Amino acid sequence: MFIIGALLATIVFIVATTSWLKLHPVIALLLAAFGFGISTGMPGEELVETMVQGFGGTIGNIGIIIIAGAIIGVFLERSGGALKIAEAMLKRSGEKHVPATMSIIGYVVSLPVFCDTGFIILSSLNKALSKRTGTTLASGAIALSLGLYATHTMVPPTPGPVAAAGIIGADIGRVILWGAFVSAGALVAGWLFAVKVASKIYIDPNFGDVATENISAPEYSPSALHSILPIILPLALIVLRSIAQLPSAPFGSEGLAGFVIVIGHPILALAIGVAIALTLPRKLERNMLSSDGWVGTAIMSCATVILVTGSGGAFGKVLQASGISDILSASVSSLHLGVLLPFFVAAAIKTAQGSSTVAIITTASLTAPLLSALGLDSETAKALVVVAIGAGAMVVSHANDSYFWVVTQFSNMDVKTGYKLQSLGTLIQGSTAAFIVWVLSLAFV
Repeated sequence: MFIIGALLATIVFIVATTSWLKLHPVIALLLAAFGFGISTGMPGEELVETMVQGFGGTIGNIGIIIIAGAIIGVFLERSGGALKIAEAMLKRSGEKHVPATMSIIGYVVSLPVFCDTGFIILSSLNKALSKRTGTTLASGAIALSLGLYATHTMVPPTPGPVAAAGIIGADIGRVILWGAFVSAGALVAGWLFAVKVASKIYIDPNFGDVATENISAPEYSPSALHSILPIILPLALIVLRSIAQLPSAPFGSEGLAGFVIVIGHPILALAIGVAIALTLPRKLERNMLSSDGWVGTAIMSCATVILVTGSGGAFGKVLQASGISDILSASVSSLHLGVLLPFFVAAAIKTAQGSSTVAIITTASLTAPLLSALGLDSETAKALVVVAIGAGAMVVSHANDSYFWVVTQFSNMDVKTGYKLQSLGTLIQGSTAAFIVWVLSLAFV
């Protein structure tokens, strides 16, 4: 009971220090790991060594992947490729279906681009569509917001799911497959919410907003196919690698299978994506690759995520070393929550402190030692756990979440409307994703 009490106190400490005291998550997680280890009687030298192993081991697994994904995202954003993808999708879907169009655009763009950035880039497009069709700005804005969130929390190479996969030890290719399936279902729920609920709240698209008016594509933009290639090709290679490693060996045991397994390694696959992304600008200039240029911006944007992930890994390693999984096995198993347990934990942490990334990493660290007790230690189960954590990490977006303010401010929503649309929408979309994961776990785990 003492160790369980120490764990609960540690979770409260993480939430309280990051949300109320505004302590940086890296410091909060490291202090939590150290405090939990000391309170449960771990010798000092062993505790420090365990934290170092957890920190370094986690970053070693996913650090390069996160950096590569961030570089692809920045080159898409700065070259105008993200807008080009959006415009191409708009031509195919037509202007009459604004919510559906914005949902799909957000779903694709958020794979390499952070959802905050994606919403800012695409909000001007949504505003223009709303003006042209004479519809409320609210429906397109919420459709875009929820579309961005669907892949942001559940599909690699977005940093959160990548970090969770690294901490839990899940195969990234399987996470992509299951995450894409679940997030597609969640996307439909988000679109329906935008059509049935958000469309009934009128927001004039003609409001003056300098921030959105000034966002436009550069003079030169790559083609839509060229722009989407750095996203699609690495994902396809990673998924093919996972298929090649199945026990049935669909690609054989040598030759083609060996080539696919090598080239589909997440680091190599995303390196290929980076190489393609470097060709997006009309001319690749030396300053783009500098510490002050596009590459430097990308690395700085993901540095915090990598450090938070490493700190979460240190915390998780201390939990594993404490033997808490054995203590909690009986009580956790008796709850019969299965894959829903990580969802509820992530949702509670997300709602309490606001950051989806912190919620994902903290929940993954807490869940990793319990996978055997939950009966979720197969490869498929681990992938579904990562997706379940991502689903929880979008429930709910409200005033303590920076994304909430991005959506409301760029869409001329007051706080009350933001709660009605953004907060309720993320609750419905995240809960839908959790239900889909639960059904999949019954069928495949």
